[in-house]
Amino acid sequence: MADKFKVKKGDRVIVLSGKDKGKTGEILKMIKEDQRAIVQGVNMVKRHTAPSQAGAGGIVEKEAAIHVSNLSHIDPKDSNATRVGYKTLEDGRKVRYAKRSGEVIDI
Repeated sequence: MADKFKVKKGDRVIVLSGKDKGKTGEILKMIKEDQRAIVQGVNMVKRHTAPSQAGAGGIVEKEAAIHVSNLSHIDPKDSNATRVGYKTLEDGRKVRYAKRSGEVIDI
């Protein structure tokens, strides 16, 4: 099982395959055990919920998890899919960068 992923919470990603291919969104949550991520507005499913004290019941639409292999970073320069690399800056920080344009992803 992978302990480290090239994507993390808050990253802007694009879906590479599946029913939502081409959609973009921000990662809301990472599920490391299953190598999955929940992306805002992607892989929407309907859940039938019973009424409770917290809220009324009904059909609720929410995001389901998607495997990280189906996601790719969005290049900050031209908004296309890019691979991610790592490099060390002059001040000693290790940062992620977009291989497509060379832009640093981490700020």
